[in-house]
Amino acid sequence: MKKWLAIALGWVVAAAVHAAEPSRVVTLGGSVTEIVYGLGQGDRLVGDDLSSLYPEAATKLPRVGYYRAVPVEGVLSLKPDLVLASEQAGPPDALKRLAGVGVRVVTVSDAPSVDSLKARIRSVADALGVAPAGERMVDEVTRELARAEALPATQARALLLINRTGSPQGAGRDTAANEVMHLAGLVNVLHDQQGYKPLSAEAVGALAPDLIVVTQASLDAGGGMEAFLRLPGIASTQAAAKRRVVVMDDLLILGMGPRLPLALTQLKKEVADVMAR
Repeated sequence: MKKWLAIALGWVVAAAVHAAEPSRVVTLGGSVTEIVYGLGQGDRLVGDDLSSLYPEAATKLPRVGYYRAVPVEGVLSLKPDLVLASEQAGPPDALKRLAGVGVRVVTVSDAPSVDSLKARIRSVADALGVAPAGERMVDEVTRELARAEALPATQARALLLINRTGSPQGAGRDTAANEVMHLAGLVNVLHDQQGYKPLSAEAVGALAPDLIVVTQASLDAGGGMEAFLRLPGIASTQAAAKRRVVVMDDLLILGMGPRLPLALTQLKKEVADVMAR
């Protein structure tokens, strides 16, 4: 009798846990969204933010603005039972207001490091009730990173540029872009600066990078490669003269997400190609 009571109790507990698993999830942060899909849980998503660019299915969901400027009413209109937010999401008051009306808000690590990526995967998987899948993803990322890091590196002096405001910004230290460059065996010419810094034409010329990395969206916004190579400051560099420019997908190079091994592999291979010119 006791045995059957124990089994029945186990069924009740299991059913309660399953019932408590979130079914309407909103993600705030591109790599957070990507992890949810990577875990095979994309069908739980009812909305995400404008930084969620991968996979393509993420771009078809209702958008709630940008994760650094979260609109509370927009999130609540989707009736989520869980909000998974990058620790860079905000403002903090917006997340507090969501939690204050009873929405479960889980904030996950989003520092520019491999350890943070692994912690992020585990946190997202735990919040969704699929911890074993999270461990499998961490193991896969670890294996693929080892393969990517084993590829030859050039140690070339590189400048990574984005253009979100009409004027170019360079990626300094404490950014995901800097960490990706470091892992790919590049020397960031802006490493002595912190964060993303606006760069004048004179500053770009003085930095004299061996090569330039630019995001695809930035290149498209500026009119393409030829227009980019003619920009003041860039045009005076040896990188432009020798067309040593590598174009990378924005989320791949800036997101420090589960496709990090792919980012390193692609960056290393393309850098090797352009440096041979």
